[in-house]
Amino acid sequence: MILKQLSVKNFRNYSFANINLSSKINIFFGQNAQGKTNLLESIYFLSFTKSHRSFIDNTLIKNGEKNLKITGILKNNSPFKTKLEIVLENDKKDIFVDGDLYKKVGDYITKLNIIIFYPDDLDIIKGSPNIRRRYLNSEISQYDSNYLILLNKFRKIQKMRNDYLKKICINNNYDEQYFSVINDYYIDSSLKIFVIRNKFIKDLNDIIENIFFDLTGLTGFRIEYKNSFNLNNFNIEEIKDIFKEKLNNIFDSEIRVGSSLVGPHKDDIEFFLNELNLKSYGSQGQQRLAVLTIKLAEIEILKKYNSETPILLLDDVFSELDDEKKNRLLKYISKGIQTIITTTDLKNIDKKIKKRSKLFEIENGNIKRVMEEEKDGE
Repeated sequence: MILKQLSVKNFRNYSFANINLSSKINIFFGQNAQGKTNLLESIYFLSFTKSHRSFIDNTLIKNGEKNLKITGILKNNSPFKTKLEIVLENDKKDIFVDGDLYKKVGDYITKLNIIIFYPDDLDIIKGSPNIRRRYLNSEISQYDSNYLILLNKFRKIQKMRNDYLKKICINNNYDEQYFSVINDYYIDSSLKIFVIRNKFIKDLNDIIENIFFDLTGLTGFRIEYKNSFNLNNFNIEEIKDIFKEKLNNIFDSEIRVGSSLVGPHKDDIEFFLNELNLKSYGSQGQQRLAVLTIKLAEIEILKKYNSETPILLLDDVFSELDDEKKNRLLKYISKGIQTIITTTDLKNIDKKIKKRSKLFEIENGNIKRVMEEEKDGE
Protein backbone atom coordinates (compact mmCIF):
# COMPACT_ATOMS: atom_id res chain seq x y z
CA MET A 1 0.00 0.00 0.00
CA ILE A 2 1.44 3.35 -1.10
CA LEU A 3 0.10 6.86 -0.54
CA LYS A 4 1.16 8.47 -3.80
CA GLN A 5 -0.19 11.95 -3.21
CA LEU A 6 -1.51 13.92 -0.26
CA SER A 7 -3.43 17.19 -0.56
CA VAL A 8 -4.61 19.26 2.39
CA LYS A 9 -6.74 22.40 2.37
CA ASN A 10 -7.39 24.51 5.50
CA PHE A 11 -6.03 21.81 7.79
CA ARG A 12 -4.40 23.08 11.01
CA ASN A 13 -1.82 25.69 9.89
CA TYR A 14 -1.99 24.74 6.19
CA SER A 15 -3.96 26.82 3.70
CA PHE A 16 -3.05 24.38 0.97
CA ALA A 17 -0.37 21.79 0.32
CA ASN A 18 -0.02 19.18 -2.38
CA ILE A 19 2.67 16.55 -1.77
CA ASN A 20 3.91 13.81 -4.08
CA LEU A 21 5.36 11.14 -1.82
CA SER A 22 8.09 8.61 -2.41
CA SER A 23 7.09 4.95 -2.19
CA LYS A 24 10.09 4.43 0.11
CA ILE A 25 11.13 6.90 2.83
CA ASN A 26 9.86 10.46 3.21
CA ILE A 27 11.26 12.91 5.75
CA PHE A 28 9.48 16.08 6.86
CA PHE A 29 12.02 18.31 8.60
CA GLY A 30 11.99 21.81 10.08
CA GLN A 31 11.79 23.67 13.37
CA ASN A 32 9.14 22.98 16.00
CA ALA A 33 5.55 24.18 15.44
CA GLN A 34 5.95 24.52 11.66
CA GLY A 35 3.46 21.81 10.68
CA LYS A 36 5.40 18.57 10.32
CA THR A 37 3.24 16.60 12.75
CA ASN A 38 0.12 18.21 11.26
CA LEU A 39 0.83 16.42 7.97
CA LEU A 40 1.06 13.07 9.77
CA GLU A 41 -2.19 13.93 11.54
CA SER A 42 -3.87 14.62 8.19
CA ILE A 43 -2.88 11.13 6.99
CA TYR A 44 -4.22 9.66 10.24
CA PHE A 45 -7.46 11.59 9.70
CA LEU A 46 -7.68 10.30 6.15
CA SER A 47 -7.29 6.75 7.48
CA PHE A 48 -9.50 6.79 10.59
CA THR A 49 -11.79 9.77 9.81
CA LYS A 50 -10.74 11.29 13.14
CA SER A 51 -7.66 12.82 14.74
CA HIS A 52 -5.35 11.13 17.24
CA ARG A 53 -4.64 14.54 18.80
CA SER A 54 -8.09 16.11 19.15
CA PHE A 55 -11.56 14.79 19.98
CA ILE A 56 -13.26 17.80 18.33
CA ASP A 57 -13.11 17.73 14.54
CA ASN A 58 -13.73 21.45 14.06
CA THR A 59 -10.46 22.32 15.85
CA LEU A 60 -8.68 20.86 12.83
CA ILE A 61 -10.00 23.59 10.51
CA LYS A 62 -7.53 26.42 9.95
CA ASN A 63 -8.33 29.54 11.94
CA GLY A 64 -10.63 31.85 10.01
CA GLU A 65 -11.80 29.17 7.57
CA LYS A 66 -15.11 27.30 7.45
CA ASN A 67 -14.11 23.93 6.05
CA LEU A 68 -11.24 21.57 5.39
CA LYS A 69 -10.50 18.95 2.77
CA ILE A 70 -7.96 16.14 2.77
CA THR A 71 -7.36 14.07 -0.35
CA GLY A 72 -5.13 11.06 -0.85
CA ILE A 73 -4.27 9.05 -3.96
CA LEU A 74 -3.61 5.48 -2.92
CA LYS A 75 -1.97 2.61 -4.78
CA ASN A 76 -2.47 -0.91 -3.44
CA ASN A 77 -2.55 -4.42 -4.90
CA SER A 78 -5.31 -3.37 -7.26
CA PRO A 79 -4.19 -2.28 -10.75
CA PHE A 80 -6.07 0.98 -10.23
CA LYS A 81 -5.38 3.94 -7.99
CA THR A 82 -7.91 4.88 -5.31
CA LYS A 83 -8.88 8.44 -4.44
CA LEU A 84 -9.83 9.02 -0.81
CA GLU A 85 -11.30 12.32 0.32
CA ILE A 86 -12.73 13.76 3.52
CA VAL A 87 -14.54 17.10 3.65
CA LEU A 88 -15.45 18.72 6.98
CA GLU A 89 -17.81 21.70 7.13
CA ASN A 90 -20.42 22.92 9.61
CA ASP A 91 -19.95 19.87 11.86
CA LYS A 92 -20.71 17.63 8.87
CA LYS A 93 -18.10 15.14 7.70
CA ASP A 94 -18.40 13.63 4.22
CA ILE A 95 -16.23 10.68 3.21
CA PHE A 96 -15.61 9.79 -0.42
CA VAL A 97 -13.92 6.90 -2.22
CA ASP A 98 -13.37 7.54 -5.92
CA GLY A 99 -16.08 10.21 -5.74
CA ASP A 100 -18.68 7.95 -4.12
CA LEU A 101 -20.07 9.09 -0.75
CA TYR A 102 -19.63 6.56 2.07
CA LYS A 103 -22.27 6.90 4.77
CA LYS A 104 -20.85 4.29 7.16
CA VAL A 105 -17.39 4.78 8.65
CA GLY A 106 -17.12 1.01 9.11
CA ASP A 107 -17.27 0.54 5.33
CA TYR A 108 -14.43 3.03 4.83
CA ILE A 109 -12.06 2.50 7.72
CA THR A 110 -9.96 -0.29 6.14
CA LYS A 111 -9.20 1.61 2.91
CA LEU A 112 -5.96 3.24 4.14
CA ASN A 113 -3.92 1.22 6.62
CA ILE A 114 -1.36 3.12 8.68
CA ILE A 115 0.82 2.45 11.69
CA ILE A 116 1.76 5.62 13.59
CA PHE A 117 4.27 6.16 16.38
CA TYR A 118 4.29 9.55 18.09
CA PRO A 119 5.56 10.80 21.49
CA ASP A 120 2.20 10.55 23.27
CA ASP A 121 2.07 6.84 22.42
CA LEU A 122 3.92 6.27 25.69
CA ASP A 123 0.47 6.67 27.26
CA ILE A 124 -0.41 3.26 25.83
CA ILE A 125 1.76 1.94 28.67
CA LYS A 126 1.75 4.81 31.17
CA GLY A 127 -1.83 6.04 30.76
CA SER A 128 -5.27 4.86 31.80
CA PRO A 129 -6.96 1.60 30.72
CA ASN A 130 -9.28 3.67 28.54
CA ILE A 131 -6.31 4.71 26.38
CA ARG A 132 -5.28 1.08 25.94
CA ARG A 133 -8.82 0.07 25.00
CA ARG A 134 -8.90 2.85 22.39
CA TYR A 135 -5.60 1.52 21.08
CA LEU A 136 -7.06 -2.00 20.74
CA ASN A 137 -10.17 -0.68 19.01
CA SER A 138 -8.34 1.50 16.48
CA GLU A 139 -5.78 -1.13 15.49
CA ILE A 140 -8.18 -4.06 15.20
CA SER A 141 -10.65 -1.99 13.16
CA GLN A 142 -8.00 -1.51 10.45
CA TYR A 143 -8.21 -5.14 9.37
CA ASP A 144 -11.61 -6.20 10.71
CA SER A 145 -14.40 -3.95 9.44
CA ASN A 146 -16.97 -5.95 11.44
CA TYR A 147 -15.25 -5.06 14.69
CA LEU A 148 -16.59 -1.49 14.67
CA ILE A 149 -20.08 -2.86 14.09
CA LEU A 150 -19.66 -5.18 17.09
CA LEU A 151 -18.41 -2.30 19.24
CA ASN A 152 -21.35 -0.10 18.34
CA LYS A 153 -23.77 -2.94 19.01
CA PHE A 154 -22.17 -3.60 22.39
CA ARG A 155 -22.34 0.06 23.38
CA LYS A 156 -26.05 0.24 22.54
CA ILE A 157 -26.77 -2.91 24.55
CA GLN A 158 -24.59 -1.66 27.41
CA LYS A 159 -26.52 1.63 27.50
CA MET A 160 -29.81 -0.23 27.47
CA ARG A 161 -28.62 -2.44 30.32
CA ASN A 162 -27.28 0.49 32.35
CA ASP A 163 -30.52 2.42 31.90
CA TYR A 164 -32.51 -0.57 33.13
CA LEU A 165 -30.22 -1.03 36.14
CA LYS A 166 -30.86 2.60 37.09
CA LYS A 167 -34.59 2.04 36.66
CA ILE A 168 -34.45 -0.99 38.95
CA CYS A 169 -32.64 1.09 41.56
CA ILE A 170 -35.35 3.76 41.45
CA ASN A 171 -38.40 1.49 41.28
CA ASN A 172 -37.01 -1.37 43.38
CA ASN A 173 -38.55 -3.96 41.03
CA TYR A 174 -37.96 -5.31 37.54
CA ASP A 175 -39.13 -7.70 34.82
CA GLU A 176 -36.84 -10.68 35.37
CA GLN A 177 -37.55 -12.20 31.95
CA TYR A 178 -36.89 -8.92 30.12
CA PHE A 179 -33.63 -8.35 32.01
CA SER A 180 -32.56 -11.93 31.25
CA VAL A 181 -32.98 -11.24 27.52
CA ILE A 182 -30.87 -8.06 27.83
CA ASN A 183 -28.20 -10.05 29.66
CA ASP A 184 -28.13 -12.69 26.93
CA TYR A 185 -27.52 -10.03 24.26
CA TYR A 186 -24.98 -8.32 26.51
CA ILE A 187 -23.04 -11.54 27.10
CA ASP A 188 -23.11 -12.50 23.43
CA SER A 189 -21.78 -9.15 22.16
CA SER A 190 -19.19 -8.99 24.96
CA LEU A 191 -17.80 -12.43 24.18
CA LYS A 192 -17.39 -11.64 20.49
CA ILE A 193 -15.28 -8.62 21.39
CA PHE A 194 -13.31 -10.60 23.99
CA VAL A 195 -12.43 -13.26 21.42
CA ILE A 196 -11.28 -10.77 18.77
CA ARG A 197 -9.16 -8.80 21.25
CA ASN A 198 -7.67 -12.00 22.64
CA LYS A 199 -6.70 -13.13 19.13
CA PHE A 200 -5.07 -9.75 18.42
CA ILE A 201 -2.95 -9.98 21.58
CA LYS A 202 -1.95 -13.55 20.69
CA ASP A 203 -0.91 -12.40 17.22
CA LEU A 204 1.18 -9.60 18.76
CA ASN A 205 2.84 -11.98 21.22
CA ASP A 206 3.84 -14.28 18.38
CA ILE A 207 5.92 -11.43 16.91
CA ILE A 208 6.96 -8.89 19.51
CA GLU A 209 9.63 -10.79 21.42
CA ASN A 210 11.82 -11.16 18.32
CA ILE A 211 11.33 -7.51 17.29
CA PHE A 212 12.09 -6.26 20.81
CA PHE A 213 15.23 -8.38 20.84
CA ASP A 214 16.28 -6.98 17.45
CA LEU A 215 15.85 -3.42 18.76
CA THR A 216 17.30 -3.85 22.26
CA GLY A 217 19.10 -7.18 22.56
CA LEU A 218 16.73 -8.09 25.42
CA THR A 219 14.40 -11.09 25.59
CA GLY A 220 11.14 -11.74 27.42
CA PHE A 221 8.85 -8.96 26.16
CA ARG A 222 5.18 -9.91 26.21
CA ILE A 223 1.66 -8.49 26.56
CA GLU A 224 -1.07 -9.83 28.84
CA TYR A 225 -4.74 -9.32 28.07
CA LYS A 226 -6.64 -8.54 31.27
CA ASN A 227 -10.37 -9.18 31.28
CA SER A 228 -12.88 -10.81 33.56
CA PHE A 229 -12.43 -14.32 32.16
CA ASN A 230 -9.60 -16.63 31.23
CA LEU A 231 -10.41 -17.16 27.58
CA ASN A 232 -7.62 -19.67 27.11
CA ASN A 233 -8.83 -22.20 29.71
CA PHE A 234 -12.52 -22.46 28.77
CA ASN A 235 -14.62 -22.82 25.67
CA ILE A 236 -17.22 -20.21 24.74
CA GLU A 237 -20.20 -22.07 26.21
CA GLU A 238 -18.38 -22.50 29.52
CA ILE A 239 -17.49 -18.81 29.57
CA LYS A 240 -21.13 -17.89 28.87
CA ASP A 241 -22.16 -19.84 31.96
CA ILE A 242 -19.39 -18.25 34.03
CA PHE A 243 -20.41 -14.80 32.72
CA LYS A 244 -24.06 -15.35 33.67
CA GLU A 245 -23.08 -16.53 37.13
CA LYS A 246 -20.83 -13.52 37.61
CA LEU A 247 -23.61 -11.13 36.57
CA ASN A 248 -25.93 -12.80 39.05
CA ASN A 249 -23.35 -12.46 41.83
CA ILE A 250 -22.78 -8.74 41.23
CA PHE A 251 -26.41 -7.90 40.46
CA ASP A 252 -26.95 -5.93 43.69
CA SER A 253 -23.70 -4.01 43.20
CA GLU A 254 -24.64 -3.08 39.64
CA ILE A 255 -28.03 -1.82 40.80
CA ARG A 256 -26.38 0.39 43.41
CA VAL A 257 -24.04 2.02 40.89
CA GLY A 258 -26.48 1.88 37.97
CA SER A 259 -23.78 0.54 35.66
CA SER A 260 -22.42 -2.69 34.15
CA LEU A 261 -19.37 -3.75 36.14
CA VAL A 262 -18.14 -6.54 33.85
CA GLY A 263 -17.54 -6.37 30.11
CA PRO A 264 -15.22 -5.18 27.34
CA HIS A 265 -15.39 -1.62 28.73
CA LYS A 266 -13.37 -2.89 31.71
CA ASP A 267 -10.63 -4.63 29.68
CA ASP A 268 -6.97 -3.73 29.98
CA ILE A 269 -3.59 -4.88 28.70
CA GLU A 270 -0.27 -4.98 30.55
CA PHE A 271 3.29 -5.01 29.22
CA PHE A 272 6.02 -7.15 30.75
CA LEU A 273 9.74 -7.57 30.25
CA ASN A 274 10.15 -11.01 31.80
CA GLU A 275 8.48 -10.42 35.20
CA LEU A 276 8.97 -6.63 35.12
CA ASN A 277 5.72 -4.69 34.67
CA LEU A 278 6.84 -1.90 32.36
CA LYS A 279 4.14 0.53 33.51
CA SER A 280 5.31 0.44 37.13
CA TYR A 281 8.98 -0.45 36.84
CA GLY A 282 10.15 0.08 33.27
CA SER A 283 12.37 3.01 32.30
CA GLN A 284 11.01 5.56 29.82
CA GLY A 285 13.46 4.19 27.26
CA GLN A 286 12.14 0.65 27.74
CA GLN A 287 8.55 1.90 27.53
CA ARG A 288 9.28 3.81 24.33
CA LEU A 289 10.91 0.79 22.68
CA ALA A 290 8.08 -1.48 23.85
CA VAL A 291 5.50 0.74 22.14
CA LEU A 292 7.66 1.03 19.02
CA THR A 293 7.92 -2.78 19.02
CA ILE A 294 4.16 -3.33 19.03
CA LYS A 295 3.78 -0.76 16.26
CA LEU A 296 6.29 -2.63 14.10
CA ALA A 297 4.54 -5.91 14.92
CA GLU A 298 1.24 -4.47 13.70
CA ILE A 299 2.79 -4.09 10.26
CA GLU A 300 3.10 -7.87 10.04
CA ILE A 301 -0.42 -8.41 11.38
CA LEU A 302 -1.98 -6.04 8.84
CA LYS A 303 0.03 -7.69 6.04
CA LYS A 304 -1.27 -11.07 7.23
CA TYR A 305 -4.95 -10.14 7.30
CA ASN A 306 -5.15 -7.51 4.54
CA SER A 307 -2.46 -8.79 2.16
CA GLU A 308 -1.30 -5.16 2.09
CA THR A 309 1.69 -3.47 3.70
CA PRO A 310 0.53 -0.51 5.81
CA ILE A 311 2.18 2.91 5.74
CA LEU A 312 4.49 3.66 8.68
CA LEU A 313 4.41 7.14 10.26
CA LEU A 314 7.19 7.99 12.73
CA ASP A 315 6.87 11.31 14.54
CA ASP A 316 10.30 12.46 15.80
CA VAL A 317 11.25 8.95 16.86
CA PHE A 318 14.95 9.13 15.99
CA SER A 319 15.76 11.99 18.36
CA GLU A 320 15.07 9.66 21.31
CA LEU A 321 17.22 6.73 20.12
CA ASP A 322 20.95 6.22 20.42
CA ASP A 323 22.95 5.37 17.29
CA GLU A 324 22.82 1.61 17.91
CA LYS A 325 19.04 1.54 18.21
CA LYS A 326 18.64 3.84 15.20
CA ASN A 327 20.61 1.34 13.15
CA ARG A 328 18.55 -1.55 14.52
CA LEU A 329 15.36 0.28 13.53
CA LEU A 330 16.74 0.82 10.02
CA LYS A 331 16.11 -2.81 9.04
CA TYR A 332 12.39 -2.36 9.61
CA ILE A 333 11.99 0.72 7.47
CA SER A 334 14.01 -0.75 4.64
CA LYS A 335 11.73 -3.69 3.83
CA GLY A 336 9.47 -2.18 1.20
CA ILE A 337 7.46 -0.19 3.73
CA GLN A 338 6.47 3.33 2.75
CA THR A 339 7.66 5.38 5.72
CA ILE A 340 7.06 9.02 6.63
CA ILE A 341 9.34 10.49 9.30
CA THR A 342 9.33 13.88 11.02
CA THR A 343 12.37 15.44 12.63
CA THR A 344 13.57 18.85 13.79
CA ASP A 345 17.15 18.06 12.90
CA LEU A 346 18.39 16.06 9.93
CA LYS A 347 21.46 15.21 11.99
CA ASN A 348 19.20 12.78 13.87
CA ILE A 349 18.75 10.80 10.66
CA ASP A 350 21.44 8.42 9.45
CA LYS A 351 23.16 9.55 6.24
CA LYS A 352 22.25 6.25 4.56
CA ILE A 353 18.56 6.91 5.26
CA LYS A 354 18.75 10.47 3.96
CA LYS A 355 20.27 9.31 0.68
CA ARG A 356 17.37 6.90 0.19
CA SER A 357 14.75 9.44 1.25
CA LYS A 358 12.68 12.22 -0.25
CA LEU A 359 13.16 15.28 1.95
CA PHE A 360 10.53 17.97 2.55
CA GLU A 361 11.48 21.12 4.43
CA ILE A 362 8.44 22.48 6.30
CA GLU A 363 8.15 26.11 7.32
CA ASN A 364 5.01 27.79 8.72
CA GLY A 365 2.55 25.46 7.03
CA ASN A 366 4.32 25.46 3.68
CA ILE A 367 6.57 23.06 1.78
CA LYS A 368 9.64 25.27 1.52
CA ARG A 369 11.70 22.90 -0.59
CA VAL A 370 11.83 19.27 -1.74
CA MET A 371 14.95 17.17 -2.20
CA GLU A 372 14.57 13.94 -4.14
CA GLU A 373 16.14 10.68 -2.98
CA GLU A 374 19.31 9.56 -4.75
CA LYS A 375 18.78 6.91 -7.37
CA ASP A 376 20.73 3.66 -7.36
CA GLY A 377 24.08 4.13 -9.00
CA GLU A 378 24.24 7.90 -8.42
